[in-house]
Amino acid sequence: MPLRLINIKPGFNKQVTESGAEGQWIDGDNVRFRYGLPEKIGGWQALVNQTLAGAARAQHTFTDLDGRRYAAIGTNKVLIIYYEGNFYDITPLDDDLAQVGCDITTVLTSDIVTITTPSAHNLQVGDLVTFENAGSFSGTSYTATDFDDVLFEIQTVPTTDTFTIQMPSAESTGSVTNNGTLDVLPYFQIGPNLETYGYGWGVSTWGSSTWGTARATTSVTLEAGSWSLDNYGQKLIATIQNGKTFEWDPLNVSGTALETRATVLATNPTASIFTLVSDRDRHLFHFGTETTIGTTSTQDRLFVRFSDQEDPSTYQPTATNTAGTFRLDSGTKIVGAVVAKDYIFVLTDTSAYVIQFVGPPFTFSVRQVGSNCGLIGKHALAYSDGAVYWMSNEGGFFIFDGTVKAIPCLVEDFVFTTNDGAPGVNYTGSEIVYAGHNSLYNEIIWFYPSASTFQIDRCVTYNFVEQTWTTGTLARSTYADSAVYDAPYATQFTTNQIPSFPTIQGATASLGRTSYYEHETGNNELTPAGATNTINAYIQSGDYSLHDQGDAEFLLKIRRFIPDFKVLTGNAKITLNLRNYPADTAASSSLGPFTINSSTDKVDTRARARLMSIKIENDSINQTWRYGTMRLDIQPDGRR
Repeated sequence: MPLRLINIKPGFNKQVTESGAEGQWIDGDNVRFRYGLPEKIGGWQALVNQTLAGAARAQHTFTDLDGRRYAAIGTNKVLIIYYEGNFYDITPLDDDLAQVGCDITTVLTSDIVTITTPSAHNLQVGDLVTFENAGSFSGTSYTATDFDDVLFEIQTVPTTDTFTIQMPSAESTGSVTNNGTLDVLPYFQIGPNLETYGYGWGVSTWGSSTWGTARATTSVTLEAGSWSLDNYGQKLIATIQNGKTFEWDPLNVSGTALETRATVLATNPTASIFTLVSDRDRHLFHFGTETTIGTTSTQDRLFVRFSDQEDPSTYQPTATNTAGTFRLDSGTKIVGAVVAKDYIFVLTDTSAYVIQFVGPPFTFSVRQVGSNCGLIGKHALAYSDGAVYWMSNEGGFFIFDGTVKAIPCLVEDFVFTTNDGAPGVNYTGSEIVYAGHNSLYNEIIWFYPSASTFQIDRCVTYNFVEQTWTTGTLARSTYADSAVYDAPYATQFTTNQIPSFPTIQGATASLGRTSYYEHETGNNELTPAGATNTINAYIQSGDYSLHDQGDAEFLLKIRRFIPDFKVLTGNAKITLNLRNYPADTAASSSLGPFTINSSTDKVDTRARARLMSIKIENDSINQTWRYGTMRLDIQPDGRR
């Protein structure tokens, strides 16, 4: 018989059975489609050999007026600037939680020190604090330099006016108390590293039990600690979710300000879900913010406030400025927004809005453009080439290109529902879903937590030019496109690991750590520790019928196959999985894996089957591939 060409359509189809997906790909990992052909994705390498404290939940790249490039990264513990291969800690200090005139108590042979504050400190286990004015010491092996300007993680909170820290060595002189000189300077409390249920006081419904009793269970969830990051000119604007807004300027009168901390942006609201800069008209927007500035109890999750033009510190509307407010009327809260071509696209938990600058006297027009299309998480939307793409809490993907439309998706059930052993998205942890735009390959990538975990462990990618979908296990908590830098930059969070930046005395694994990577470089993973790891990639087809229509009574013998790769560096492996019937729970037999290299012209086989699927993969470093086609030498081989 003549050689049969096996053509397979680009993109994954996970909506049908393996036999029903004839001529289609059904599964894979670390692959993409380009010009209709599947290939292994590019590698990534750590930008810094340090790891950040906490889980990164926002990233923003920008330049200053002199063209210097920066990346801002907000974790649930710190706010960091990346510049020229180094991290800089710019986390703001919380003056409202600061304490002066505190006592230091040491215990002989113990490395645990107790700090006693003059009043209730409102600090928690895991909070980060630094100190000043430790003063002179007597009767102890510690000195003031062991405390001043050193960052500590709080270990325990025995009472409302005490907390403990861990020193690098045990007290070797005596058990003493040094009275009344230490100042406690806490970092701002940002929030937990993931969305979780709240326990304790004030987290259940009104009147559900006795007053003043801690609740063991509740339906109340605590949102993951997160940031919104943007730039107003060269100034970084950073807002803690449901908290205050800060600014950081890369330049000051003496030159570089990389070591200076972000400071509260005066006269701004003190409780906003997020902020965003409208670049075209130079307004700073606060979404889900206070109706009375400075009164956090007036926070309204559908209320929007914007500053005067060219002045992010003026919010009181007057006849001579363009500051103002309005309230959206659909949904229960504003979830996210993005600056598009000449408008701001806003999504609540149910609806879509377009905000467009029209000038005085109304400043902005606001119109609802969609319903039943709510956003699943604050960072789960991205803009590219005139269109906004987002992942919805309604169980699908949407696009706005002038009209809100659902995007046809052949992996939708896999992503949004849990069935057949495949864990769909974890809706309880959906706040941390992060969308990235990879303009190098025309991709929108959503990183999300599956039902088996609360942390991001999966991704789904849409190539909006070729209109193909893929899924994978690449886990990135933030992702920035290559607009400012030459390649995409992304973060990966690892739980139960001790971070290395900033240096935290007594740091525990409960902080977790974030690695910072440059993507689309090389073929391997280069870790912060300097290790080179394999990026295992594979793609699996559906069952391909070996018969012409109506001839399936006979089995067919496969004598050889001829592989065709557009790109092949190192080796790839091909496995042929054979079935006699679609209902077979496993392949009747499996041929391979066969190792293929650039000199392989054919592979001889001895196999009989009615149905066959193909798997292409790699499992070693320095390997990459781009698959083309395959030809089979087959002939009839009797009944069965």
